[in-house]
Order: sequence, then structure tokens, then C-alpha cells
Amino acid sequence: MERRNFIQTTGLSAAGIALSSKALANSSTSGKSLKRPLCAFTKCLQFLNFDQIAEVLARTGFDGADITLRPGGQIEPENAKAELPKAVKTLQKSGISMPLMVTAVTDTDNPVDVTLLQVAADSGISHYRMGWLAYNFTRTIQQNLDSFKGKFERLAKLNEKLGIHGGYQNHSGLHVGAPVWDLYDLVKDVDPKYLGVQYDIRHAVTEGGYSWLLGMKRVEPWIRSICIKDFVWGKDSKGAWRHQNVLLGEGMVNFDQFLQEYGSLKIEAPISIHFEYDLGGAESGKKVTTMDPEKIFGMMKKDLDWLRASMKKNGIV
Repeated sequence: MERRNFIQTTGLSAAGIALSSKALANSSTSGKSLKRPLCAFTKCLQFLNFDQIAEVLARTGFDGADITLRPGGQIEPENAKAELPKAVKTLQKSGISMPLMVTAVTDTDNPVDVTLLQVAADSGISHYRMGWLAYNFTRTIQQNLDSFKGKFERLAKLNEKLGIHGGYQNHSGLHVGAPVWDLYDLVKDVDPKYLGVQYDIRHAVTEGGYSWLLGMKRVEPWIRSICIKDFVWGKDSKGAWRHQNVLLGEGMVNFDQFLQEYGSLKIEAPISIHFEYDLGGAESGKKVTTMDPEKIFGMMKKDLDWLRASMKKNGIV
């Protein structure tokens, strides 16, 4: 469904949004005041503008937004100075905070990225996800890691200066960080207050199977923000085994074990819920979705409610 059709069918407009009574109730509490604000990774809402995103997140009960500020994202990096402060204020008007964002930042050598982080820090954003690094297989794994250490150290120093935290996400595949253990080499000499790991439990289980807990324990001192999603293994139409993203609690992630471990760390940082199951293309950040937007919002709320209940069950408040 295209954005203009969404606006017509829901009555939303960039000029003004009439919040439901539930949304107004949610807007009375800012996610910034919470120890662990539950945020929506808004890649799946890139078919909406920020006024509409604010209304949807307030109506569904989220505390904050984890926006995409990277090439092809909701805000292009070079436009951060002009657009990011406005986006933050737009969300805040509906009671939605923006404590974290997703970037492609991997070093301090790009002036656009440095400006982006400065604007983010000045706008009250406390955490960002770094971009991914790729292994060069003409070199050994250790040679790769040794070459990347400088990037992490320089970013940590910049983050300290700006007062912001950068987290590298462990992502399944052949990226740096997929096995989690390799991240220890990159973060062991940096101050975890300024740079560390954005721990993704779904990707950790995908790569770690039963041993994911060992990888988590290896980098625990550097974990600040976390990503939440679930999956199962299944065969595709060609008979090949692949991971398949599902709603929280319907997959292979042992959330009780994970949340008990996470809770023991006493981390007070934003939590990002990801929605990467089939959403008619929206899950990939497409600007046009074939799924009814209200169905998308309903699935997001189902995941949010499930996580809130699971956190409470495991003593995380």
C-alpha cells in the first residue's frame, strides 16, 4: 500500500495527527525516563513519514524509535544536520523517544559520519549501531581483526568526546562479529562506556546453536543495547535449509534463558525490537508494502506485548 493510500485510509497527515485516547495516554510518558525503553526498529515503517511513525508507535505502546540513519534509510547521512533534530522533535510530541539509531559508521575518517554523530549526540540520542565490517579472505582472520582494531579505538575516542555510545551488532553470515567471539578482539581494549556490542540474540542463536551463551558471556562487559527477534530453520522452495524469521516466542530462541542472563547484567539501555518476518516488503525497508498497514502494526504490537510480558516474567522491570 502506498503512503498516500495509507494517509487516505487512516486519516493521518504530515500536517497534523489526531491521536487516539490510547496514544494520548502513551504520550504522557517519555521513553527517555525509562531504564530500558522498548523501541521499534523502524526499517519496516519506511513507507511512512515521521508524523505517521510517531502516531503508530504511540498507538501501539512503544517507548521509542530506533530509526535508520544510513544510505537508503529514513534519513540519509548527509541530511542528518537538517532532518534529524526535526525527526526527534516530531516523535517527542507524541511521547516517543529516540534513544538509538542505526548507522553505517565504521570509522572516524568520513566527515559526514562525524557530523552525523555530533548532531545525534546534540539531539539527545545516546546509542547508535555501527556499520558492518567485511572479512578479506586473502588474509588471516587475525590479520583482519588487527587491521580493524584502530577503527574501534578511534571511534571510542570520538564517542567519548561526544557523549554517545557505539555498538557493533553481531549478525549471522560471514561478517565480522557473526561468531561473536571475534568481537572480543576488537572491543577488549576500549572503554565499554563509549563503544561495545549491540547484542542480537536471534543472530547469536543462528550461529551459536547451543553455545550462544558462551559468546554472550565473552563480550558481556561491552554489551549495552540489544536487538530482539526470533527465527526457525526451514527449507525454502528449492529444498535448501535457511533461517525463517517469525513472531517472538514462535521460534528457536530461548528467551527465558537469554533474559535471565541479560537481567543479571543490570544493563540500563534501550532495547530494539526488530520485525523481519514477512510484512509485504516493509520488513526490507521498501517504501511500498503489499500488506495492510494495520496488520503490520498489529504484528508489531503483538511482539511488543509478548516481550513486555516475558521481561516481567523474568524479573526485568
